[in-house]
Amino acid sequence: MASKVQIESVIDQIRPFLQRDGGDVKFIDYTPENYVVVELQGHCAGCPHAQLTIKNGIERILQENYPEVAGVKAVNDMMDEGLW
Repeated sequence: MASKVQIESVIDQIRPFLQRDGGDVKFIDYTPENYVVVELQGHCAGCPHAQLTIKNGIERILQENYPEVAGVKAVNDMMDEGLW
């Protein structure tokens, strides 16, 4: 099972690509249900392509490294849904 440190290490490898476009991603948590919770920052926060960034970028790369990762959720969206 992936540890929080391992998950954060992969996210740190993704961050420069987001930062090039004025965005960023912050690791928040790795839940017992194997969901990675992140906070999109900068231009990524509120961007209409944010969900694509999460699913086709962050989630895909994390699952390639750690297949047990169930998915990636943005804390921004979870707060809107009352889940955080």
